[in-house]
Amino acid sequence: MLEVSTAQWYAWIAAFFFPFLRVLGMLLADPLFGNNATPITAKVGLAIFITLLLAPVLPAMPSVEPASAQGVLIGVQQLLIGLGMGFAVRIALTAAETAGQVAGLQMGLGFAVFFDPQTSAQTAVVGQAMGLFAILVFLSINGHFIVLGALSDSFRMLPVELGPVRALGWRTLVEWGSVIFSAGVLISLPVVGALLIANVAVGIMSRAAPQLNVFAVGFPITLVTGFVALYLAAPYIGPALAGLFEEAMFALDRLLRGLAPG
Repeated sequence: MLEVSTAQWYAWIAAFFFPFLRVLGMLLADPLFGNNATPITAKVGLAIFITLLLAPVLPAMPSVEPASAQGVLIGVQQLLIGLGMGFAVRIALTAAETAGQVAGLQMGLGFAVFFDPQTSAQTAVVGQAMGLFAILVFLSINGHFIVLGALSDSFRMLPVELGPVRALGWRTLVEWGSVIFSAGVLISLPVVGALLIANVAVGIMSRAAPQLNVFAVGFPITLVTGFVALYLAAPYIGPALAGLFEEAMFALDRLLRGLAPG
C-alpha cells in the first residue's frame, strides 16, 4: 500500500504554490494579461495553467510548510516579485498613454474623456487610443512571449528561497518609472510641435484681425492639425513604442539581477 507522509504533501504543495504566486503577481500587473476588464477567474486559471507547465522544470523548492510563518513570508515575497515584473512592463504602456494624453490636451480634447477599465479612472480619448496602439505594437513584436520567457528565466535567476532579496532591484524599478514622463513627452513631441506652430499662427491671425473669434476658429484648426500630425507621425510612433518595450525587457532583466542575492 502506497503511503504518503505529511512532509511529502507539503513538498508537493510548495512545488506548485510558491511559483503560482509569482506567476499570478505578474499576470495581475502585466499590461496585457492584467487588464482589469479580464475576469479574475480567467487570470487565476491562466496562472494555474502556466504554473503547471513550468513546475516540472523549476529548481527545487524550499522544504517549508506553506501555512507556516516562513511559508507566508516566502509567498508574499514571490507575489511581490511577480508584481514588480509585471509593473516593469506596464510602465512602458503607461508612457504611451501619457504621450496620448499630452497630445490630446494640446489638441483641446482634454474635456473628452472615457472610462478606462485598465486604470478604473477617466482617460483622455487620445491617450486611450495610444494605449490600444501600444498594445498592438506589443503583440506585433511578440512581447507576450518574451514576458513569459522572462518569467520562466526568473526562477533560475531568482530561485524561490527563504532568504531576503536585495533592495537594488526595487530601486531599479523606481528609476525605470521615470520613463513615463520622458518617453511620453518625446513620443508626443511631433504632435505638440505641430500644434505649437498652429497656435502661433492662430495668435498672429487674431492679432491681425481682432474681430476674428479665436475660439470659433482656433479650436477646429488645432483639432484638425492634431489629427493630421498623429496620422503623419504614426509610422514613426510605432518603432518608438517597439523600442520602448525592448527597453522594458532590459529593465525587467535589471530588476531580476538587482533582486538576486549576492
